[in-house]
Amino acid sequence: MVTNKRDYYEVLGIERTAAVEEIKRSYRQLARQYHPDVNPGDHGAEEKFKEVAEAYEVLSDETKRQVYDRYGHQATGNGEGFGGFSDIFDLFFNAGGGSRRAGPQRGSDLRYDVEVTLEEAFAGAEKQIRFPRVENCDTCGGTGGAPGTEPETCVTCRGQGQVRQVQNTILGQVSTVAPCSRCGGRGKIYRTPCTTCAGQGRLRKNREMAVTVPAGVDDGMQIPIRGEGEGGALGGPAGDLYIFFHVKDHPRFERKGRDLYTEASLSYTQAALGDEIEVPTVGGEKGNITVPEGTQTGAAFRIRGLGMPDVRNPNIRGDLHVNVRVAVPTRLTDEERKVLRQLAILRGEKAPQEQHKGLFGRIKDALGGHEE
Repeated sequence: MVTNKRDYYEVLGIERTAAVEEIKRSYRQLARQYHPDVNPGDHGAEEKFKEVAEAYEVLSDETKRQVYDRYGHQATGNGEGFGGFSDIFDLFFNAGGGSRRAGPQRGSDLRYDVEVTLEEAFAGAEKQIRFPRVENCDTCGGTGGAPGTEPETCVTCRGQGQVRQVQNTILGQVSTVAPCSRCGGRGKIYRTPCTTCAGQGRLRKNREMAVTVPAGVDDGMQIPIRGEGEGGALGGPAGDLYIFFHVKDHPRFERKGRDLYTEASLSYTQAALGDEIEVPTVGGEKGNITVPEGTQTGAAFRIRGLGMPDVRNPNIRGDLHVNVRVAVPTRLTDEERKVLRQLAILRGEKAPQEQHKGLFGRIKDALGGHEE
């Protein structure tokens, strides 16, 4: 979904690497500049004030900032920001309005990082994960009251779920509406709280589940698992769990998108005369390349369809690129040296002079030995 909302960093006039103090400093300056009390009747200033407050709400919270940096305004799926802006706006504009009872709240999203090998990313796999999260209490069903008890109207907020407070801020004295601390915004309380969750309605538990690694997944990709985040408060829906995949480096293959890159070694006779050689593949298939005679180190070959599968369509696969290097032997026998000198003569080249043998070499020759 496309949104016309301005980038939050642009709104505050800061870099994406800005520290928390810089974010706060920019927010204070812009809030004073566009505050409605400073610009009475200026609708444009009021809108800018809202925009600045919304940007500050997200960027001043480390968790929200991380999600925004990765997903932008689409983090909530509707391009309308993170949904908590109304509480900030109420700080300045709800002084004379009626109070609102706090409703169900969606649970927080969670992140889990999964590390996979290149082979697992190629074929797909299943990983067992375990992580802590907040869940609704099974004993009370999330109400916070002991089973069989009925809720009573909260005497502090008189069933409204919120109380009005007066606060002194850098912008002066303002009236705010905040959730009732006694009932937690419910508007009702249980005189006999649930003993399992101590009246909180939620508990932290360890969740175990299997996660499917899709074939073709690449480093940095993520998938959402709906409803597997933390449980919501006041009967709200659970958040989502985001699985982030990290593909480990491979000693033999380098990956670029769907294509794979590897090296193959040729003997100097294979390079000179040409040959058909077998090269390794991630999937275990047979991969052959035909090396023409006279092949040099660095020559590149491509085998179509032996790369990584497409994560959206496993029937589509990338290519395998093979760079060859000629392996020059480090030790030669006397017979091999003789043949190579003859080859040099046949090619019209100056044959290298035979190296002078030391005492040890002359002794070996006298005894009928030779170098291996």
